Amino acid sequence: MTGPFTAGDLPTVTLDVDVLVGRYADRPGPTGDPRQVAAALAANGIGRAAVASLRAALFDMTTGNDEAAALAGPDVLPVGGVDLRDPLGAEREVVRLAERGFRAVRLFPDEQKVEADFPSVRHVARRATEAGLVVLTGGDVRRFWRPLAGATVVFLDTHFYHLGDFVVAARDEPGFHTSTRLLNSPDALETVAEHLGVERLLYGSRTPWYEAVVPRLRLARSGLTPAEVAAVAGGNAQRILEPPT
Repeated sequence: MTGPFTAGDLPTVTLDVDVLVGRYADRPGPTGDPRQVAAALAANGIGRAAVASLRAALFDMTTGNDEAAALAGPDVLPVGGVDLRDPLGAEREVVRLAERGFRAVRLFPDEQKVEADFPSVRHVARRATEAGLVVLTGGDVRRFWRPLAGATVVFLDTHFYHLGDFVVAARDEPGFHTSTRLLNSPDALETVAEHLGVERLLYGSRTPWYEAVVPRLRLARSGLTPAEVAAVAGGNAQRILEPPT
């Protein structure tokens, strides 16, 4: 296909792994009101989203995650946020989230100013894995891959500059997956598909903090087959986040 794309040309996303509600108190930007986030998702052809709360990440895990849980429905899969600055509290919260039926926890190392070699990262990842939870994480994949070894992980911030590092790390880690949000070079998606398999790619937008059409457009213009595009646009996320009961 050549020429300009219209909204109808872009793939429908059946599950977006990177959506936030709430706001950052220390920076300008959207309010993250759930109704506004839902409208932005609908406008961008995103039918369902894995949604985490910035309140849980930055202020209070319990109330923030309860707010995320209250959003659960056909359009929202709640994701628990944990605070790596409080590893004992995060440990308790992982147990509580698993008991409430959450399928994933999200780590916010950059926002919490936590380094990859802090004991809390490895500890919380282990507790989450033991509880059967998928880990969604921000941070530089070159530094955070090691403490997350052995877990089922989606790296949300994999940049195409660091794609080679992700590939060589993920060869030995079958649970490693990556969001497509920053894989916008001409061959990034194809490189992952070639070296690891298309099942390692999951669409992520970071709505409302990023322009969701960019990764949709890159996916539409990729060399992947229609079946592979559908897998990246939600099928892969459904497989690891919503296994059949």
